[in-house]
Amino acid sequence: MKLWTKTLLSAITALSTFSLMAEPVELDKVAVIVNEGVILQSDIDTAYKTLKANAKDNDQALPEEDVLREQVLEKLIIDTIQQQEAERIGVRIDDNRLNDAIAEIAENNKQTIEQLTASVAAEGLTYSAFREQVRKEIAASEARNALVRRRINILPAEVDNLADILAQETNATVQYKVGHIQLRFNDNQDKSEVEAQAKELVEKLNNGADFSTMAYSYSKGPKALQGGDWGWMRKEEMPTIFADQIKLQNKGSIIGPFRSGVGFHILKIEDVKGLETVAVTEVNARHILIKPTVILSDEGAQSQLKEYSRRINAGEATFAELAQQHSQDPGSAAQDGELGYQTPDLYVPEFKHQVETLPLGQISEPFKTVHGWHIVEVLDRREVDRTDSALKNKAYRILFNRKFNEEAGAWLQEIRASAFVEVVETDEGDQDGN
Repeated sequence: MKLWTKTLLSAITALSTFSLMAEPVELDKVAVIVNEGVILQSDIDTAYKTLKANAKDNDQALPEEDVLREQVLEKLIIDTIQQQEAERIGVRIDDNRLNDAIAEIAENNKQTIEQLTASVAAEGLTYSAFREQVRKEIAASEARNALVRRRINILPAEVDNLADILAQETNATVQYKVGHIQLRFNDNQDKSEVEAQAKELVEKLNNGADFSTMAYSYSKGPKALQGGDWGWMRKEEMPTIFADQIKLQNKGSIIGPFRSGVGFHILKIEDVKGLETVAVTEVNARHILIKPTVILSDEGAQSQLKEYSRRINAGEATFAELAQQHSQDPGSAAQDGELGYQTPDLYVPEFKHQVETLPLGQISEPFKTVHGWHIVEVLDRREVDRTDSALKNKAYRILFNRKFNEEAGAWLQEIRASAFVEVVETDEGDQDGN
């Protein structure tokens, strides 16, 4: 989560609103002691002046000056404590990360880096001071993210409940074309027999049997003579037993068998309107892995794999046989080299590229990954609906963001309360400490 981005955009639009690196002015002095650090009077003055200038540019009303100064001072104190927390837990922002952040700031301000540099100079900051302030802002945000995350606990039941609510909201506008097969209980019939028949029909349907033909042949439901076709319906228009089973399934989904008082039911989602679906491609591949050793060089591993490919293509051996005998990936070797259906993103980049681009049934050239040398063959690809998973991911993100904001506020209050803060006596004799 780039939770520091909003902080930077609000702070850096002002370019130095919360700057602790302002160039010193004459007679600069320590204004506040914060734990082992300090805030200078020039820091407060710079933040105050910049905030007023921005408010004027945006035609924004501000509170009385004493209230405004108090708010600016409190913000500087909180920022300082967060930056101290970043140092305590060892957060380090390297130059590459910093350069990316500054480029993002310029882009969001619709400026080039040169224009941003000029704006910084106009606010009385050197570019190097500005860079270090951005670095501190990012580090503070990273520390906050890391420390607040530890306080967040999201239960699976919370995710499921919110996902159900989101599904209900989505379902309000979704229409389903539904097919239905009903197997009715007969007098004195063992209900387990009906259940077994229903499961057998589902297996046939999943293997490609025509749903309407099955409905004509077996269904005792009200739409049997229409091939089980109930037409287009929203969930609120469906029989309750249908609506209770349909939870954002995608086109082609077989649902059931499920039981009611009269028998067992099977549904098919023939088509869907108004549902934003999420589909992913899964790949079933198999491979043979050879790991180089002090004895076996990279060239030797490549040579072995090329020989295996030659033997397979020549019909002298099968991929499964050679994987069992020679592959140094024990888990897949026991399965004839097969890795099962997986999304390519689970693999390391070189392997991912191969399983995404290889034609079905073709053996790759030997290639190297961090695990060693491989040859791979793609056995199958399939599209899998992940709408339900995407909905749960969305629910998790909503819960996380909600809890993060709650916990971040509590965390800031706690570190502020536990910090030593002393406002150094001014000419008017003001002093505060805790």
